[in-house]
Amino acid sequence: MHIFAGAMNGLIILTLLVMTVPVVQSGNVLVFPVDGSHWVNMNILIEVLHSKGHNITVIRMSDSWYIKESSPHYTSITVDAPGGFDEESFEMFASRLMRIQRDGSTWARLMLEIEMWQTTLEITKTESKMIEQMMEDEGLMQSLKDAKYDLMLTDPLMFGGILLGHYLKLPIVYNIRWTMYSEAHFAIAPSPLSYVPFPMLELSDRMSFFERVKNVFMYYLYETQAALLFGPYYNALCERFIGPGETFFPLIQAADLWLHRVDFIFEFPRPTMPNVVYMGGFQCKPSKPLPKDLEDFVQSSGDHGVIVMSLGTLVGQLPDDVAEAIAEAFAELPQKIIWRYKGRRPSALGNNTLKMDWIPQNDLLGHPKTRAFVAHGGTNGVQEAIYHGVPIIGFGLIFDQPDNLSKMRVKGVAKNVDFATVDKDSFLETVKEVLYNPSYRENMQRLSRLHRDVPVKPLDNAIFWIEFVMRHKGAAHLRTESYKMPWYSYHSVDVMLFLLSAVSLIILTTYVLIRYLCCRICTRKNKLE
Repeated sequence: MHIFAGAMNGLIILTLLVMTVPVVQSGNVLVFPVDGSHWVNMNILIEVLHSKGHNITVIRMSDSWYIKESSPHYTSITVDAPGGFDEESFEMFASRLMRIQRDGSTWARLMLEIEMWQTTLEITKTESKMIEQMMEDEGLMQSLKDAKYDLMLTDPLMFGGILLGHYLKLPIVYNIRWTMYSEAHFAIAPSPLSYVPFPMLELSDRMSFFERVKNVFMYYLYETQAALLFGPYYNALCERFIGPGETFFPLIQAADLWLHRVDFIFEFPRPTMPNVVYMGGFQCKPSKPLPKDLEDFVQSSGDHGVIVMSLGTLVGQLPDDVAEAIAEAFAELPQKIIWRYKGRRPSALGNNTLKMDWIPQNDLLGHPKTRAFVAHGGTNGVQEAIYHGVPIIGFGLIFDQPDNLSKMRVKGVAKNVDFATVDKDSFLETVKEVLYNPSYRENMQRLSRLHRDVPVKPLDNAIFWIEFVMRHKGAAHLRTESYKMPWYSYHSVDVMLFLLSAVSLIILTTYVLIRYLCCRICTRKNKLE
């Protein structure tokens, strides 16, 4: 009996121990990323998913420069085709755009737009060829089907992951801020142009009448350009690999979940949808101690503190005259400067300025001696500045950067430099304004408190929803089917025409009836007379 009782107690204890061990269900995730700074964001999600026991497979192109073939966090599949992203080409493109901007004329602004659309068209052509080559590889497609993935995680800035996800009939989750031609909300959520500014226009959510005119006009102009630019290439791919009559825009809209890399600390308030999950600042984290030599340099600044300058991954160097003007301005400041810059060392560089090829940006922004951040305005850098409460001096060079900085300027946490006319004096004046006007720092610290005051950290929230889609094999209950409606039904144009016709018919019938009765009365009256 004692032996039996002991065995039973042991079995009960073992059962309780098993029950207390969390059950981890491993999933197979197929990732189709976008190279460059977008990969930095995607890789954060990949690393966390891997740490939670999921198997990650990443599709990369043969010319990838950020996405490595070997990693402890994922298995890679290399498509032997160029994906349209090349580091050297992008650096040359950025330099060309800066030269055009430096001109500063209306003609230069027009040339800037033409240059950007031409480059986008070339990337689209290259990407379309890559997608076609990938989809025609029967061995690759069969291996992807046999792998029985649970989910496609992709960045819809490019179309390859969207098309492949639908081809494999997988639930699709976006790591998104941009689709290939617009900000993500404009693809899925109601976007009243009366107070929702179209991106790239540097407008706020409080527009004057003529700003609203500009907003509406530019929205339809960009929509038309995008349809002409992407439509012929992507629609042909949809028709061939998905099915007759399929077009690219409904495929974009049909994703199960949109993990949006902003929040409403960064964005202006606007309508949204149930399957949009906000994870703005998910890449931000507390700062770590600096290397000793860098810490010594920062501490040598005393009470004046330091200024951090970095212009992102694509802008390694500036035109020589701009770099000299910046260096000369920095030399006149009492602060110490840490400048990430790969270009030629400016001759005017002062003893207070440390020029570096790479900096631990997050750790520097989180340092208590950091007073300001001179930045290009990329989403990651802006969100890190918000997280750490550091005001911004913004350049706003290319792509979404001017618009990002415009949002920060409206919130009172940034002041922009006009790249076309910047010189030593104007740059120095802007830096001093941000350094010595306490409102910039106070406003940014208020945004930082708002950003951090959330029930769940953005990264944890994103991972929860990715696993939610895997557990439930999609999130159809959160996805509206409105994207399947024709535009005239979506905007109730057919209903309005029907009601207008009905009201017109009633009015006309009433008019005819009254006219008929009046005529009868008049005829009878004439007969009596």
